[in-house]
Amino acid sequence: MAGKDDEYDYLFKVVLIGDSGVGKSNLLSRFTRNEFNLESKSTIGVEFATRSIKVDQKTIKAQIWDTAGQERYRAITSAYYRGAVGALLVYDIAKHLTYENVERWLKELRDHADSNIVIMLVGNKSDLRHLRAVPTEEAKAFAELHGLSFIETSALDSTNVEQAFTNILTEIHRIVSQKALANEQAGVQVPRNVETITVAPTTTNNRDQKGDSGCC
Repeated sequence: MAGKDDEYDYLFKVVLIGDSGVGKSNLLSRFTRNEFNLESKSTIGVEFATRSIKVDQKTIKAQIWDTAGQERYRAITSAYYRGAVGALLVYDIAKHLTYENVERWLKELRDHADSNIVIMLVGNKSDLRHLRAVPTEEAKAFAELHGLSFIETSALDSTNVEQAFTNILTEIHRIVSQKALANEQAGVQVPRNVETITVAPTTTNNRDQKGDSGCC
């Protein structure tokens, strides 16, 4: 018998990308488990977690993938963009280099992901306002230039984390619903759910491997 977790109207795969240490793993754990770990290690390879939310009376199950930010794992993670319908491109507002690298990550995303993927630029660690190195207006202008939505978050104190994921999932649902309606009007039969590829996540043991600090 199917469990409650298996009852959903849509299944959307969303990837988290950005430099190591910008807080991707803690954004994932804060949204899916409401947890934060100051001593979290860098992600090795790819891990994912799920959470369901309600959008327009529909149950949306988000399958959120946390990709390793280190250069040496980029060849491994590039394959995991396949099937993603949304992406959160994360940088650290207190480290300008992570923001400078956003353009490179965006290019990689455009190269490997579907051309219609919904992308949100996320300035994480907004709690470090006293150490801010990336002006909000500058990042907002970059997002506007490249057709991205934009938000600043803090996985540490939960600021805008829920809103970031809800906003991108709502936008994906809006696009999928519009396509489904257009196909229906054209007499084309389409599956109700957005299917994703199934790849086994990295085991917990891999978390113990040596890596740069990926906290906050």
